[in-house]
Amino acid sequence: MKVFGFCGYSGSGKTTLIEQLIPLLTGRGLTVSLIKHTHHAFDLDQPGKDSWRHRQAGASEVLLAGGQRWALLHENREDAEPTLAQLLSRLAPCNLVLIEGYKHEAIPKLEIHRPALGKPLLFGHDPHIVALASDMEIATELPRFDLNSPAPIADFILHTLEL
Repeated sequence: MKVFGFCGYSGSGKTTLIEQLIPLLTGRGLTVSLIKHTHHAFDLDQPGKDSWRHRQAGASEVLLAGGQRWALLHENREDAEPTLAQLLSRLAPCNLVLIEGYKHEAIPKLEIHRPALGKPLLFGHDPHIVALASDMEIATELPRFDLNSPAPIADFILHTLEL
């Protein structure tokens, strides 16, 4: 599996760009998966539902299955947060895994930057950022893309990863 990441501050447009890229990539016959890292506590389950009650009772994993999808909920009660490599090993085989977050991982990444947010650029501090996407011109020697034009970004990812 090839891996490509997206980094940038909250509100920069990472999720929106990835949402636009996925159909462009799958439209070329690739199977694409995604890992999104969050620093916030989250729960896909609903309090009071059977699966929630089973986790609260101490089950280490609960797998929810239906006709259209399944989800595995794993509790990290006493374990450290899994590494990106550990999470990648849990995915079904695919051509490409897009990574949102994990900005400190040693994977090729596209920085998403909106100057209007008033946040600093990341690429000067991360040698794994291979390109920049923004809604304004930014002086850099890195390949630079218009954040509002996803097709050239998809081409760049495919070329970079030799897909």
